Amino acid sequence: MSSQPSARRAVAPESVAAEPLAHRLRRWLADWLPALPLLLVAFGMLILPVVALLAQSFQSDDGGLTLANWVATLASHNDQRAIGTSLAVGALCATIALLAGAPIAWFVSRMLPVRRATWLAVLNVAANFGGIGLAFAYVATLGAYGMVTLALNALSVPFGPPAPGSLGGLVIAYEYTNIPLFVLLTIPAMGILRPEWWEAAQTASATRLQFWRAIGLPILAPFLAAGWMLIFTWSIGLYGLPFALGAGSASSRVRLITLEIGDILQASISGQGRAAVMAMILLLIGAVSLVTYRELLRRALRWF
Repeated sequence: MSSQPSARRAVAPESVAAEPLAHRLRRWLADWLPALPLLLVAFGMLILPVVALLAQSFQSDDGGLTLANWVATLASHNDQRAIGTSLAVGALCATIALLAGAPIAWFVSRMLPVRRATWLAVLNVAANFGGIGLAFAYVATLGAYGMVTLALNALSVPFGPPAPGSLGGLVIAYEYTNIPLFVLLTIPAMGILRPEWWEAAQTASATRLQFWRAIGLPILAPFLAAGWMLIFTWSIGLYGLPFALGAGSASSRVRLITLEIGDILQASISGQGRAAVMAMILLLIGAVSLVTYRELLRRALRWF
């Protein structure tokens, strides 16, 4: 009687190996069938456009392969300025969002549930407000004849707001969305700091500054850096808001990658290769940011 189970166990691997190919294929399709629509959409709307852009960036006007598009783009002073300005704007906006959003996220995470729900609703509305509507709100508030500008001038306060299409105007408009978005991204991480750790630090006669320097900030740093990276990537990819603010006008002092792509596509059909190169540069920046973000989260999640 005891030899039968062992015989079955010995035969089991052979039966699995001898499983018909059709049966294994049907089981694989059953496992992956719910995800096939999403995979097809991702393939058609993400992978294929990237492959087409990559091929177009190396395509000459006569249909051949060439590096002239990359050489001309990277050697162009205007394109270099657009790349550098986009990186600078993204870094500046992400840094401001970090400095302003981290304390707000900490205070909101420590509120009572009712008050926290109210603030989360307000932050969600602000984080999803952008594009043409946000540009109009900026002009109506801080424009030359905006509400705040006229109110301060009526009080004899010498206030001159930055032009909507200037670097300062773009940063202010970006931060209206970036700070609430950063707060929403980092609020879950604030729950990692347990009250018991602060109590233990107090027992060891540690001050609040020592607690944050030795425990709080080292634990939260990867999460805050990951949020910084997302805001940075989000900021360099915006097009509708800077275009609506007038940063894409001929007299603009700000050149961005997204605005350069739009100008090239609107100017002529012959510049498709240069626009593809700029788009690939934007994709490369986003890919590097995504890899860095995943690495930061991998380091941060060790505390869970």
